[in-house]
Amino acid sequence: MNNVSVITMFFLSGFNETISHRFVLFFLSLLCYCIICLVNVSLIVIIILDSNLHESMYILLCVFCINALYGTAGFYPKFLWDLLSNVYLISYYGCLIQTQVIYSFVCGEVLILALMAYDRYVAICQPLKYHSIMSKQRVIRFACFLWLTTVCITATNAFLTSRLKLCSPYLSRLFCVNWIIVQLACFPAQTIVNGIFANITIIIYLLHGVFIVWSYMYIIQTCVKSIENRAKFMQTCVPHLISLFTFVVAILTDIISMRLDSKELPRSLQNFVALEFLIIPPIMNPLIYGFKLTKIRKRLHSVSNFFF
Repeated sequence: MNNVSVITMFFLSGFNETISHRFVLFFLSLLCYCIICLVNVSLIVIIILDSNLHESMYILLCVFCINALYGTAGFYPKFLWDLLSNVYLISYYGCLIQTQVIYSFVCGEVLILALMAYDRYVAICQPLKYHSIMSKQRVIRFACFLWLTTVCITATNAFLTSRLKLCSPYLSRLFCVNWIIVQLACFPAQTIVNGIFANITIIIYLLHGVFIVWSYMYIIQTCVKSIENRAKFMQTCVPHLISLFTFVVAILTDIISMRLDSKELPRSLQNFVALEFLIIPPIMNPLIYGFKLTKIRKRLHSVSNFFF
């Protein structure tokens, strides 16, 4: 019992499979992180500097990119450092902070996708009310409020986890995951509150998913009746649907892998599945929107012409 209370460091045992290829993985991870920073920062700067892009859809896209930078910053610097280290450690409180950042990134992604779905619903189904409902100030306030709410919810999860007495310092992952930490609790009865709050959190964000489906049911119903709306759907809704699809697939594969904890899968494959949501969506989303949205594509073209 005395040993339980003195756990101050966690060992990330997921790195054991990376030893033989760590320099290659370091180069690929660094390249991936640089691309994430480049494409997201470029889109943010373009939207901020171009007054023609100060509309709700582009503001939400800017928030989307900021959230991606926030979430990946909670993972890549520590991951790159660990790849060059011989001991894969993270402090107890550093681990809690990492879970807070990554979980709030994931939940924030769901909230922004829901806001984007509502924005497209109003734009296509209620176009005459669009500018009054989705004003720039209202969108910014609403996005800030929802993101702060997400931070509070995930911080509560982290606080509940910090109350647990743990029997092992070994995490079978490349980064800290709240669910795995809770499994290390010495007394299962202590985790009841964690389980209840985690289930409430899941229900909250599942309701956001239901809201997205509801929005698109009305959007599709409206677009069937109008050629103009069908063109608007292809131009602005398809990127959102692709972003939604890639995010859902990445998260679900990670959750299924984590819940099943299959020992038959190679550890390298398990590691890749666990990192999907930190690799694919942060790179794909700005590229999809950059190439698909006409105003951003034209702006990117003019910037490239200026430099080259």
